[in-house]
Amino acid sequence: MIKVFSSQQIKQADEATLRHKNISELQLMEHAAECCTSWILENYAPGFSFAIFCGKGNNGGDGLAIARQLFSRGKNIDVYLVEETGKETNCFTENLKAWKSINGSSTISISNNKQVPEFKDSTIIIDALFGIGLNRPIESPVAEIIQEINSSPCKIISIDVPSGLFCDKATVELKNVIAARHTLTFSYAKQAFFYPEYAHLTGNIEILDIHLDKKFEKDTAAVAQLPTDAIINSMLGSRPSFGHKGTFGHALLLVGSTGKSGAALLATQSCLRSGVGLVTVRTPKDCVLPIQVAAPEAMCNADEHSHFLTDIVKPEGYSAIGLGPGIGMDHQTGNVVKRLIQDYKSAMVLDADALNHLSDNPTWLNFLPAECILTPHLGEFNRLAGKIADPFERTKKQIEIAKKYNCYILLKGKYSALACPDGQLFFNPTGNHGMAKGGSGDVLTGLITGLLAQGLSPLKAALCGAYLHGLAGDYCAQKTHPNSMTSGDIISFFADAFRAVKG
Repeated sequence: MIKVFSSQQIKQADEATLRHKNISELQLMEHAAECCTSWILENYAPGFSFAIFCGKGNNGGDGLAIARQLFSRGKNIDVYLVEETGKETNCFTENLKAWKSINGSSTISISNNKQVPEFKDSTIIIDALFGIGLNRPIESPVAEIIQEINSSPCKIISIDVPSGLFCDKATVELKNVIAARHTLTFSYAKQAFFYPEYAHLTGNIEILDIHLDKKFEKDTAAVAQLPTDAIINSMLGSRPSFGHKGTFGHALLLVGSTGKSGAALLATQSCLRSGVGLVTVRTPKDCVLPIQVAAPEAMCNADEHSHFLTDIVKPEGYSAIGLGPGIGMDHQTGNVVKRLIQDYKSAMVLDADALNHLSDNPTWLNFLPAECILTPHLGEFNRLAGKIADPFERTKKQIEIAKKYNCYILLKGKYSALACPDGQLFFNPTGNHGMAKGGSGDVLTGLITGLLAQGLSPLKAALCGAYLHGLAGDYCAQKTHPNSMTSGDIISFFADAFRAVKG
């Protein structure tokens, strides 16, 4: 797993690295700056000049070291020192001396926004004002300087974190935060990077490995974790060569209503591609024909009603159940949801309208079977959880609900967040904006249900489902185009996703 640490933990990792490698803070800073310099030179062609804005802390020290390294490689560099950025640290002071000792170096002091020059778009601005140690909102006059920087036509590269953005708590005044094109962060992603509210500030995030202490990383509990191909492969396990359709589980999907047979079909086709042995679909009569024609491998069990679900088959004969895609909000369907979560005590996935029925009847949350998986998008989660002030509060609430009701909550998005009953938090690193289409969640529901039916634990099914779903979407975007891809296209790339994690 890739770990996400708090700002305080990252400082501790720095300290452990200095002790165990017997190096100085200045040497570690020089190495970090060299990683940034190498990335900048690899990604920006000759012809650009650089304006580096430095605060007086260690982030400013990083900026000064980068300035020196770029200057030594023949780049045109101007350094702007912003005065009202706190007390000088030792590393800043030493790097400032080293920069000023260079023949031809340029240092400009700035104390208010009127002294920020107008830059041409051939200038790259490097933001080294504040790092992860910032613990208070940016105030005037630095706030105005940041706003002036943001209003320039230049591309902006932030070092470690966009200045003004808190890593571990909500940032309120977003206009006083640097809006970077790229963020070059050291060794670990920061929690704030995973929230859509801050995506326009972080830009493209590049994690530069500066080789912090591995023992500290291994021994320290993380704020959150991200799975990798190897982890997903180990969770999926192997399939017995003499297995048969009964070996790999029997999934039941309760899906569809008139006008929403497409959602039912997407969940069905996805489930069939998950590796499950058998799939049965409980659906209204109107939905049977399209499902049987487009997914002949699935068995259909028709509800007596033509337009929506009014009853359930005996659920005990199935390995796992997926409930919600396209079922609609009729009160009789709501009774199906209630009866199922009360009576069925094994593996279950609830999505879409099943979650909306829960939101309309919050007392039903008390009946949820142990370790069931809820897969809301942001709107559905807000209806379940109530008014939430900021993304960090949202994550806190997500974990609280998962603990209280002993369930897994997979909050879907660019970095889908999985909150677990034991308080663990995972972010999913795969996927892209081309997947932001109707039906993508139905595909995810079918995939997770199929993995559950094969015997994966709820934790493994949720992590593997989100990862493979996103990875298939990434392959789909590469082979087609994010704008034109559909949710159904994602299913056709499941094979590529499985093949990738299986090596």
